[in-house]
Amino acid sequence: MPLLPGAEPYRHDGGEVGVLLCHGFTGSPQSMRPWGEYLADRGLSVSVPLLPGHGTRWQDMQITGWQDWYAEVERELLALRDRCRRVFVFGLSMGGSLTLRLAARHPSEVSGIALVNPAVRAYGAAFKAVPVLRHLMPSVAGIASDIAKDGQAEVGYDRTPLHAVYAMTRLWRLVEADLPRVTAPLLLMTSRVDHVVDPANSDVVAAGVGSTDITRRTLDRSYHVATLDHDAEEIFRTSYAFVRRLEPEAAPATEGTADEVAGG
Repeated sequence: MPLLPGAEPYRHDGGEVGVLLCHGFTGSPQSMRPWGEYLADRGLSVSVPLLPGHGTRWQDMQITGWQDWYAEVERELLALRDRCRRVFVFGLSMGGSLTLRLAARHPSEVSGIALVNPAVRAYGAAFKAVPVLRHLMPSVAGIASDIAKDGQAEVGYDRTPLHAVYAMTRLWRLVEADLPRVTAPLLLMTSRVDHVVDPANSDVVAAGVGSTDITRRTLDRSYHVATLDHDAEEIFRTSYAFVRRLEPEAAPATEGTADEVAGG
């Protein structure tokens, strides 16, 4: 199945400090690519994988589950670790859930994590109906492009597959239960207004993790897909400073555009 334009994975081989970026549910690497390019331009090695079932058509997500999505980011983490001295993991929305699971299961491999509007808990009555509703209707309206900035759009599905929603809620239960096992330094960035993920999720994460090094930032001008919104540059700068604080030998900023490799 052909990829949606812009949904291609992104990779850059830079220095000995690597960053894995995990995109969100029904989205694609396009929502993370500007962030990845910013880090690559500063000499870091970067990987932005495409999660299985994403970036093509929403029907393809119906035959995938959280195990498939997690397996992809775990492979990328271990591949980065093979060629980098230290690896950080950043995630948006469900990508934040996957980031937290990586940090819980691979504490020695993850040097720090940065989360933007992470999702770990189902809020609202609609989620309670998903286990039954998914057998009656395949999809509901899409959630892509919750962005305040005019002219910006997210490459994602216009329908939300309900079997995949059910799979995601099962992931959330596991992630929340394992939050105390997350001990990596945490940068947590949360939009004040989010129409997709309740900002209370960030409070659950902050209260539940075992990390003692926690930095929180509020994003006042962005909605859910903040990596493409008004606060994107703040996210990029803050996360790079986070890496440099924890890894002072990370490559300093350099001029020019990073080489990029898109592919499967």
